[in-house]
Amino acid sequence: MNTKAMYALSYGLFVVSTKVGDKDNGCITNTAIQVTSEPNRIALAVNCANYTNELMKEAGVFNVSVISEEADFELFKRFGFQSGRDTDKFAGFSDYERSENGLIYVKKGTNAFLSAKICQQVELGSHTLFIADVTDMDVLSKAPSATYSYYQSRIKPKPEAVGETKSGETVWRCKICGYEYVGEELPDDFICPICKHPKSDFEKVVK
Repeated sequence: MNTKAMYALSYGLFVVSTKVGDKDNGCITNTAIQVTSEPNRIALAVNCANYTNELMKEAGVFNVSVISEEADFELFKRFGFQSGRDTDKFAGFSDYERSENGLIYVKKGTNAFLSAKICQQVELGSHTLFIADVTDMDVLSKAPSATYSYYQSRIKPKPEAVGETKSGETVWRCKICGYEYVGEELPDDFICPICKHPKSDFEKVVK
């Protein structure tokens, strides 16, 4: 079975944000769709390992900022390559505003935002599916929405080797950011120095 067939599915890309108390947080997701028009409802799936998932369940509300083709890689690094458990993702970041529900939405590199109130959630193993009523929304830009394939081909930096490799030498490549580790075995406790993802997010390649 070739699992890379999953990459052929088309996805949008979004920053999902929420807030509990004084804690704002957000993460990148590629699963947000409108599921009904009456009432106007959306559904999105968020990985259970993400801190944003935990906060959304407590807050009951969230915003979705639709990432556009004007976004740069820094936006993905900020919201996708670090955890809100130990990092304030909005520190030093000013390209946002708050909607009527008091939550942040991202203005730069996005073309629209939606505010939503959770009405149902379903545990699906690795992810939680949130179904929510849309309470507010606005268009921010005419730039086209970025798809996952657009991110892979136009935004994500091309992999850079970490050293000279001989023919047939084993390389481990991070599936998230493209960082390459040269060596026959990848240590069990290895953490990507770029995006901080673990060994499980690396794939073995041969040059």
